[in-house]
Amino acid sequence: MTMQETVDVSRNDLDNIVRVRNLRKSYGDLEVLKGITLNVRKGEAAFIIGASGSGKSTFLRCVNSLETYQGGELWVEDYLVGAEWTGKRWVEARAATTASRRSRIGMVFQRFNLFPHMTALENVISGLVMVHGVETTQARKRGMELLDKVGLADRAESYPARLSGGQQQRVAIARALAANPSVILFDEPTSALDPELVGEVLSVMRQLIRDGMTMLVVTHEITFAEEVGDTVYFIDKGVVAEAGAPADVIRNPTNARTAEFLARIR
Repeated sequence: MTMQETVDVSRNDLDNIVRVRNLRKSYGDLEVLKGITLNVRKGEAAFIIGASGSGKSTFLRCVNSLETYQGGELWVEDYLVGAEWTGKRWVEARAATTASRRSRIGMVFQRFNLFPHMTALENVISGLVMVHGVETTQARKRGMELLDKVGLADRAESYPARLSGGQQQRVAIARALAANPSVILFDEPTSALDPELVGEVLSVMRQLIRDGMTMLVVTHEITFAEEVGDTVYFIDKGVVAEAGAPADVIRNPTNARTAEFLARIR
């Protein structure tokens, strides 16, 4: 990212938890993100749809500082991702700063990413104890509350190998909630699940939306996005080709590429 010596006014636009302006990301000569612009409001469930290879997962990884970017601006809450303000100019963020910021964002991956040697409860509280320094007894109480929230209090002492894919993903959601994040990122959370297990994960996500959790979701679950989403973004070849209310984008797309994509996946 090219550092700038001016402070963008979007730092103070905190009604939008995520604020993105002309975000660009390349791998060598391959430009993956070609100018993404979008906002995610506090309490909003924003869904990103698009074909494989369009840049959706790369975008999420940029939001969570798992990837760097080469141009544009990416704000989460009150900070510019990848940078620190010295009072005079922007400088590259230190590793400790990036790690601290990342701990304020929840992320749920396609493949669960649970620690196989830890129980469900230990997976949920590991970040609280090791990153946030929460006392173990207090962390375990929080962990049990979250496992109960996702319907798995009775599996607290089970290891991932003894859980179904849907159960593992629900543990991953509980882990993402543990530190009270300002936003949770979901990267195709049901794509690795057998069809009969998808519903239990979507049910948990639906409840989070009812609770007012700010969520940015990459998904191919189009019906779910239409049912519960506030905004849908269709990303095509590294740009936002269409955006709007789910019913408008999904039922009445105005962009030819959006219509073609939706017709294909249906």
